[in-house]
Amino acid sequence: YKLELVPFIIPDNFTIRGYAEIEMNCTDSAFNVTLHAADLTIDNQTVIVVEKDGANVDIFNFDYDLDREFFIVNLNAGLLPGKTYVIKIHFTAHLKDNLKGFYRSVYKDRDTGEDEYIAVTQFQPTDARRAFPCFDEPGIKATYEVSLGRKPDMSSMSNMPIASEGVAMEGSSDYVWDKYQQSVKMSTYLVAFVVSKFKFVETTRENNVRFRIWSEPNSLDQTAYANDIGPKMLEFFEGYFNVKFPLPKQDMIAIPDFGAGAMENWGLITYRETALLFKDGVSAASNKQRIAIVVSHELAHQWFGNLVTPSWWTDLWLNEGFASYVQYLGVEAIQPELKLLEQFVIMDLQNVFSIDALESSHPISIPVKHPDEINEIFDSISYKKGASIIRMMDKFLTTNTFRQALTNYLTDLQFDAAEQDDLWQHLTAQGHKDGRLALDMEVKTIMDTWTLQMGFPVVTVRRNYQKKTATITQERFLIGKSEEKTTDTKEYSWWIPLTFAAAGRSFNDTYSENWMKEGEQTKDISGMPDSGTAVVFNVQQTGYYRVNYDKENWILLSQQLLKDHLAIHVINRAQI
Repeated sequence: YKLELVPFIIPDNFTIRGYAEIEMNCTDSAFNVTLHAADLTIDNQTVIVVEKDGANVDIFNFDYDLDREFFIVNLNAGLLPGKTYVIKIHFTAHLKDNLKGFYRSVYKDRDTGEDEYIAVTQFQPTDARRAFPCFDEPGIKATYEVSLGRKPDMSSMSNMPIASEGVAMEGSSDYVWDKYQQSVKMSTYLVAFVVSKFKFVETTRENNVRFRIWSEPNSLDQTAYANDIGPKMLEFFEGYFNVKFPLPKQDMIAIPDFGAGAMENWGLITYRETALLFKDGVSAASNKQRIAIVVSHELAHQWFGNLVTPSWWTDLWLNEGFASYVQYLGVEAIQPELKLLEQFVIMDLQNVFSIDALESSHPISIPVKHPDEINEIFDSISYKKGASIIRMMDKFLTTNTFRQALTNYLTDLQFDAAEQDDLWQHLTAQGHKDGRLALDMEVKTIMDTWTLQMGFPVVTVRRNYQKKTATITQERFLIGKSEEKTTDTKEYSWWIPLTFAAAGRSFNDTYSENWMKEGEQTKDISGMPDSGTAVVFNVQQTGYYRVNYDKENWILLSQQLLKDHLAIHVINRAQI
């Protein structure tokens, strides 16, 4: 893509003059070019399709499919496989205040009392098409050569550093161009633009990534916390994934009007102000934790989501669930005093249990087509259940194996799009190589039971106190089964990693020696403690399931907690 956009940030105008030039490789013969476009006024007379370094292709007519947000250029002559074509389009977009596409936000200048406007983007999931015609699907990646027009008293930002700043604009003395370096290959939803009068603070650490925090001028004194933790977290994730951050700079900006909590645009992360700005003596301690979590989440996406992207929104959960898990690791590394890893089961796992225990829940992986359906799946199941089952994988494979598999996945598929099965294959291969996953087991077989069906199991443990064994059963856990006959006749069953520890013993080993297989009704396990000692299943609640016990073990647990609660791990106390 070559994009030239001039946002007119002027009351009673608020439009964007745009030009898009898209280079396309033709893989199958076709008699049309179909692009996404929404709320754009396309100047049909200016549209040109040309063979690269060749002749124009005759255009027959134009169709607009408003329901599917398609702009269709019908051609007189066919496009030939193996050839490269360029489409050139002049258009007008609208700088609305609807928090999507290329939109306007407003704040009051405290010195002058005047309203100041900022032009900013929010494209995920399907709103890049509101800023420029494009192939607006996550699996269709391309490079971007961006030029942004602005007034001389403003500044602009995009995903990459500026190549040439303040270049004179032909035919205008009121506006200049900022021309940006060509981007890496990326999805449309990660493209970002900002034009504003904002100020910044900056840091550059040993990784040589220029890191800036932007805010409206009067809030610049609230950027110190983000400026401290952001660059450190970026370095942490470089080490965690063992993949260098692929861009030369990372900007983070606090937007006065912002619909999401934050958005992981590659190299230009946008935040609502409360998720980035912190003022000592004014902001609450909980704000500090919230900022640390959101910054960590968005920086994790720079690899998992941006470098390797789900090829379609069906696998959104993998993108969001993953960042929602490793955000805890980023905060733990930089701000260990917050003890965030201990909070995971309360904030995410047990929180989403309450939704997933209802008959009205839904599977984590959902086929979606229309933009309205895509927006609906940005929910707790995608984020919090996703995080919980990825944490479960980290523990049943062990962290070293899990991390090495992630490094392989990100390296093999960098700048590409992937499906959940691609990740499962990398995890399985590393699990087999390291001897952490039995050769007759596959991560896909295990994880399909957690992603393709809704709900979760309750594991019931009935101990034989004489033989020091236990009989385990599983069934779907439901709150408030409906009286009416349900249409759901599915037999729910999962692959469950079983771990246990005796009260007073170590709770550090979260690796699963024992598995309950899908379809397995009962399983006997040996190695239970003495009859007077309580046993706790699901060590550190790393498995996404509830546990019930026979009455005697519940009594032993109760007695233990009254006598010495520290004999049971803090996370398992939260579980109980």
